[in-house]
Parts: sequence; C-alpha cells; structure tokens
Amino acid sequence: MQTDPKTFISDFITSLTADLVNTDEDPATIIDRYHTPDIVQIADGHRMDRDKLIAHTRPIRKNRPEGRMEVHDAVMDRDRLAARYTLHVRQRGKDLAMDVYFFGRFAPDGRMREAHLLTRALPA
Repeated sequence: MQTDPKTFISDFITSLTADLVNTDEDPATIIDRYHTPDIVQIADGHRMDRDKLIAHTRPIRKNRPEGRMEVHDAVMDRDRLAARYTLHVRQRGKDLAMDVYFFGRFAPDGRMREAHLLTRALPA
C-alpha cells in the first residue's frame, strides 16, 4: 500500500462507518468490501469472524453514531499496520471517547485480513 499509514487507517475506519451508517446497503456487502472472507478481529479479547462482524453492524445502524477519528501514530510494514488513535463519538446525545491500539494485517487490495484492538474509555 502506497498511502501514508495515518491516512490509510483513518480513511478505512471512516469509510466503513459511513457506509454502515449512511446507506441501506446490505451489511454483508459492506463487510465484504472492507474485509477478506477469512477476517478475524479480536477486540478487547472478543473474537469476531465475518458473521459476527455482520451481526455487529446492527447496533451501529440502530444508534447512527456521529464521530471523528484522531490518529496519533501509525506505522506500516508491508501488509501490517500498527496505529494508536482516539475515536470521538456522539451517540444518543452522549459524547464518548476511547483510545484504540490497533494491530492489523491487510490484503493487497486494502481489505482487512486480521485485527487486534485494545481500547480504553476516556472521559468525554
């Protein structure tokens, strides 16, 4: 991938969220656009495969969060990307913020193949 790692991860998360929140497109189609079929994502110890990621889209669509992402650090080595960022979210009239530590692998076409995330809630 030729893109700056900070821009890549920001664009990836922002586009995925926008497609989920702002369209009525089939969630499976959206997940498949951004993830390989064998995706494994482990967030705070919870393992999600493709089917669980699709199921995870329901509350996102229901709550229609607004947010922004602030990438502090990101490095990429071939197909691997490590990043530290803060998500600022407004959902149901509440402001939420969380630090995210992301370690992932991506396919040559830019789809996520594997991700490990650790999160920490921050005072809003």
